[in-house]
Amino acid sequence: MTVLAVIPARGGSKGVPAKNLAAVGGVPLVARAVRACLDAPLVTHVAVSTDDPQIAAVARGAGAEVVLRPAAIAGDTATSESAVLHAMDAHEAVHGAPVDVVLLVQCTSPFIAREDIEGVARAVVLDGADSAVTVAPFHGFVWRETDEAADAAEKSAERAGGGAAVLVDTATQTATGTGYGVNHDSSFRPRRQDRPQDFLETGAAYAMSAPGFREAGHRFFGRTALVRTDPARVLEVDDPHDLARARALAPLLDTAAVPGRADVDAVVLDFDGTQTDDRVFIDADGREIVSVHRGDGLGVSHLRKAGLELLILSTEQNPVVAARARKLRIPVLHGIDRKDLALKQWCEERGLAPERVLYVGNDVNDLRCFDFVGWPVAVASAHDSVRAAARAVTATPGGEGAIREIAAWLLGPTLNTPESTPMSPKK
Repeated sequence: MTVLAVIPARGGSKGVPAKNLAAVGGVPLVARAVRACLDAPLVTHVAVSTDDPQIAAVARGAGAEVVLRPAAIAGDTATSESAVLHAMDAHEAVHGAPVDVVLLVQCTSPFIAREDIEGVARAVVLDGADSAVTVAPFHGFVWRETDEAADAAEKSAERAGGGAAVLVDTATQTATGTGYGVNHDSSFRPRRQDRPQDFLETGAAYAMSAPGFREAGHRFFGRTALVRTDPARVLEVDDPHDLARARALAPLLDTAAVPGRADVDAVVLDFDGTQTDDRVFIDADGREIVSVHRGDGLGVSHLRKAGLELLILSTEQNPVVAARARKLRIPVLHGIDRKDLALKQWCEERGLAPERVLYVGNDVNDLRCFDFVGWPVAVASAHDSVRAAARAVTATPGGEGAIREIAAWLLGPTLNTPESTPMSPKK
């Protein structure tokens, strides 16, 4: 059976430019969706439908097939259904087999989980539903405002012994119309446990019988199964504020993951605030002195011996940075205004895939590098915005052994076990 997950990801976005490439928890939104689909056992194929070359490259790097979407169905008015139908046709043409079940997965839901994907797929593949949707239990009182229905709502409320609510626009503090209850009688406030259970459509994942979807032309038909998900993970990124909330929530909602040696080919280190505590001592002659951690030196030594490419990348043109690089016996690029451009050139010269590069930083001038690499890592003392953009965060502050901690992630027992030394013969 072919179960195809389709992730629509247009290049154009008015609310958040390049939205589908925006990183949450250090991972682009489109890659987060691809990984969730690949982790779902029932899904046999994952395809990203896009008109954007950069999105296509990120999707391929995450392990998805790419279906290039024609301009006719790539505009602001194009429906997700049209993208799914086109992706189904393209998949069948390439693989020569019909799609049995198709999923629509939205990468604008950053906290979609494999359980969500597997849940909607299972409802159709194994439980006999025609379509399925992820929903979250919802207990709120829903209100609606309409000037046209104001009189009717007022009269209805008065007959019920209640009153119509006048809604106020908090931005202008002026009355905007009459509000009325949609899923409740506004004159009676039942307890939560006495109300019927409502569900909020999360917008994250849908599954459909492929033949039924082709016939209906939309995602809901026949028997629709409701697949419950955790309300805490329900968030759709439609504007910059949503993106900021997602990045703030990522450290709380994402499963903590740190890279291993198999994930990384190169480690690039910022200097100030990462290898130091970000303080500088200046003597009477204007010479700068910083404090570094010997454990970081040990970690770098082991990373070098393990065959990883290493680099110090710093905006500061400072003799102390060069001196530290010489001590560690690794190359350095310092006095760099655009670290991301220098990092890109360095990777190209060495044939390094950016998704296999780990970059360690602490402040906002590291964010462009974070967007470029596959493993952006923040030290514990990093700026809040940097911690939010990181894929992993050390438990150790900069200058106190954070690089030693990262080396232990990558090398594990090799670094955490004391090296054996010849024992002195007993006398």
